[in-house]
Amino acid sequence: MNLTHDMNRVGRWGDTHHPVWLDFLRVALGIFLLVKGVMFVQDTEALFSIMRKSQFPWVSIGLAHYVAFAHLVGGLLIAMGLLTRVAILFQIPILLGAVFFINPERGFYSENTELWTSVIVLFLLIFFLVFGSGRFSVDHLIRKPKRDWLY
Repeated sequence: MNLTHDMNRVGRWGDTHHPVWLDFLRVALGIFLLVKGVMFVQDTEALFSIMRKSQFPWVSIGLAHYVAFAHLVGGLLIAMGLLTRVAILFQIPILLGAVFFINPERGFYSENTELWTSVIVLFLLIFFLVFGSGRFSVDHLIRKPKRDWLY
């Protein structure tokens, strides 16, 4: 099987089965990630502290900058619906790290709200990776045929 063909089929299916209220959820997710990126930029010491407490305390400063930059740019792109799936692909490794490596000793059944927030955001990212950006997005405007602009 051709992986590119399968991904295009999944993408087309997701684009045709997308209710409007999901666009508002996508925008909210993008704004949430953008705000998290701003928070990481404003308080880089908190981000370094989180990474030092993880299972991999040797994590470089470059990774911390990647997290902040990916949340800022990716959040903006997801909120606008521009290159949504690409932006999500840059976010998923960050959220996988947040879920499985940052504070795993507490487990899923603890009262750790940061963990549950990360799990929910990871689920939403995977969801929008499949379903796409929807009708109210820049991606949709770019793919729209030129003749539709006249009506």
